[in-house]
Amino acid sequence: MSIKKFFKHSLPRPSQIKSNPKLQFLGKLLHEPNLWHLNRRSLSGGMAVGLFIAFIPLPMQMLLAVTVAIWLRVNLPLAVSLVWITNPITMPPLLYFAYKLGALILGIPIMETGFSFSPEWLLYTLENLLQPLLLGCLVMGTISAAIGYLTVNYLWRLQVIRLWKDRRRVY
Repeated sequence: MSIKKFFKHSLPRPSQIKSNPKLQFLGKLLHEPNLWHLNRRSLSGGMAVGLFIAFIPLPMQMLLAVTVAIWLRVNLPLAVSLVWITNPITMPPLLYFAYKLGALILGIPIMETGFSFSPEWLLYTLENLLQPLLLGCLVMGTISAAIGYLTVNYLWRLQVIRLWKDRRRVY
């Protein structure tokens, strides 16, 4: 199966996204043809956008993915779909790993803290966890976006080379 056919069968249809009531505020921006094309540039860009935004610890990541995909004119369904790599099941271990990675990069000890339901505990924890967590998320998002972008480009190139070889054999 070619990479184009794989994405065509795996991604939601443009009509599903265009008819989503939560996205109607975007109006005619959703009718930009580049958002729906299945070409190397659009797919690799959509992959990078989706993977990067998946690691941003914010609510409403899908809306951010839609906005960035429209701004960069990359494949919108792929960008939105990949945001779901981080979901309620995968988010806790990924955030913990991001925190540990950020702490390692910053050279600070990993804080082992028990839970206490108090404003002091919450402020102390946010103050000490936020910087390494955000740095770890940024690094993980950047690395995964770069790997995704390069992988799609590489697979697309392999497919083109294979098709050219097949074409030469015929003639």
